[in-house]
Amino acid sequence: MTTELVLSAIALIGIAVFIPLFMVAMTVLGPRAKGEMKNDPYESGIKRMIGLAEQKFSVKFYLLAILFLLFDIEAVFMYPWAVSVRELGWFGFTEMLVFMVLLLTGLIYILKKGVLNWR
Repeated sequence: MTTELVLSAIALIGIAVFIPLFMVAMTVLGPRAKGEMKNDPYESGIKRMIGLAEQKFSVKFYLLAILFLLFDIEAVFMYPWAVSVRELGWFGFTEMLVFMVLLLTGLIYILKKGVLNWR
């Protein structure tokens, strides 16, 4: 066996032993906060809802989050393109142009529907 294999096996065994050991130690020795505020659920700024589960609430937060993810993923596709734009040439440029036009069309549609208006 090589030295690297032995060292990586020792590191793996050490991680497998010490992480659960530290977690148990933090649970046993760590501070505890008790009280009514600690047990209350936190809903990202929405006041605690008291009442029936069928109560209606606004879905604008979730819609905005989905739109953010949709337009944020475009950046994930643009980074590799920006790195290799010279190797891709005009074909890569036109492909990104088509992608951007599709995203711009979706953004215009969202704006026309009034999705981002909070009134």
